[in-house]
Amino acid sequence: MKNMQKYFLAILPPQEFLEKVEELKLHLREKFNVKYALKSPAHVTVKMPFSYDEHKEEKLASMLQDFCSNKSTFGMRVKGVDTFGKRVIFLDIKAEQDLYTFQSDLKKFLKTQVHLPDELSDRNYHPHMTVAFKDLKRQIFEAVFQEVKEAKLESEFQVSELTLLKRLDGKWSPHMNFLLKN
Repeated sequence: MKNMQKYFLAILPPQEFLEKVEELKLHLREKFNVKYALKSPAHVTVKMPFSYDEHKEEKLASMLQDFCSNKSTFGMRVKGVDTFGKRVIFLDIKAEQDLYTFQSDLKKFLKTQVHLPDELSDRNYHPHMTVAFKDLKRQIFEAVFQEVKEAKLESEFQVSELTLLKRLDGKWSPHMNFLLKN
């Protein structure tokens, strides 16, 4: 019998920067009661949430490791703050073509090999690291935006793995990592 679970695929920043972003999200919760972004660790999504049979998780893991073992590491830079309208505040990703190629190849792989649907967000890829959304009220939007800008969070790092996150008890948790080739 199928046991459908929710997953998504992302790039997590190095631990030190991840902790700084988490501290910012905690600060936003304390100061503005904006907390929805705390339901997942700091990340850059490369495949939006999807449902998958938990009983086939090991097969999915094996396929993802095969995919990643043929992909080279690449650089990523987090710099600046931007928004999607008055709904989402995020740290901007200054991405080289490598990230777009990786995401596009992953999208094709997931569609043809794993049989996951091609979502609109997969086709209009805009890499970013969300720090506030969903419970972000219009009245406080500008204040939250200024707070995030003043934090001046920046990082540059090598992406060496892809992370499968799984929804557990209402939160997204890193579940498995897949190394890219050096």
